[in-house]
Amino acid sequence: MARPTLNDIARQVGFSKNTVSLALRGDRQIPEETRERIRKAAAKLGYQPNAVVSHLMAQLRASRTTRLQAKLALVNANRDPQAFRAHPTIPTYVEGCESRAEKLGYGFDRFWLHDPTLNAQRWLRILHTRGIKGLVLVGLMDTTHLPDELAPVWAQLPTVVTGVRTRDPALSFCCVDHHHLALTAFERALALGYKRPGLVLDDVIDALVERRFSAGYLTGQRTLLPRAQHVPVFSEETGAQAEPKGFRAWLDKHQPDVIFTLYNNVIAWLKEAGRRVPEDIGVIQLEWRSTRPEIAGMNQHNLVTGEAAVDMVVSQIHNNETGVQEFPRATLIGATWVDGQSVRPQAAPAARPARVRAGR
Repeated sequence: MARPTLNDIARQVGFSKNTVSLALRGDRQIPEETRERIRKAAAKLGYQPNAVVSHLMAQLRASRTTRLQAKLALVNANRDPQAFRAHPTIPTYVEGCESRAEKLGYGFDRFWLHDPTLNAQRWLRILHTRGIKGLVLVGLMDTTHLPDELAPVWAQLPTVVTGVRTRDPALSFCCVDHHHLALTAFERALALGYKRPGLVLDDVIDALVERRFSAGYLTGQRTLLPRAQHVPVFSEETGAQAEPKGFRAWLDKHQPDVIFTLYNNVIAWLKEAGRRVPEDIGVIQLEWRSTRPEIAGMNQHNLVTGEAAVDMVVSQIHNNETGVQEFPRATLIGATWVDGQSVRPQAAPAARPARVRAGR
């Protein structure tokens, strides 16, 4: 009588051969109840594993485990050493990075890019000692330039940046599609009935993303509105925090009926200027946040950006690439609209007129 196989057990219990194999090895991916059911079925059939095959498979699994338990470095590139915890948006990138790494079998060690105790040689020594195979940089907010003295690190290890495109060196990066985000927000505002959208932005932030925010906004103006309804960008948000007179002068002169911005304090400025939101003017966040769900805006899906960055660095690892490449790759994540109380309600779509056939 032939010895029962894994396929025989699989047919008996109604699970796949792979599930049966994992269950008989006690793998915790399989629920305990299922594992017990499969073990009982195997015992009833008289299943005995082949010792030689089991040994070879154990060796193969051990070699795979070694690779899949490789480490990655999650590098806080922000000036604030606590940004992974305290920043309003960076922790979401981190969550995406860590969840994706775990699914792919990688662990993360955390570092701070601006740690004064680490030079390039010490970085490399620590990374190699810990078996770290690649780096993901999260949190660049005020520059697109990485420290010159750390150039040997990217030259030797796969590296991907989230949020922005770096220069000198230009590394592969993953971020939201800022241009498409701004243009989509513009189109959504027009669909809500607004006629004079305005953009309030910090020029430093716009420059950080190669002015893709303002480019998307200006594209919307040029292609969707007559010139008489164009409103110039207010790019002095940082100065307005100290003294909002400039913002109020821009508001009074150009009379926007909806504002795109990244900053919650714009609503306070509008209130101080006697404007009610959304009765007098609408507000649309270009980076919608779950902490302020009442404000309409564009969800940048930073968690997805973090996940995609890990996919990119793992691809570099598998292809034996370093961070500095002749043709750096970019992955752009699409943003989606989130409705909120800071804009007028969406009007019901008008009924379409019946089509008239040609010749009638």
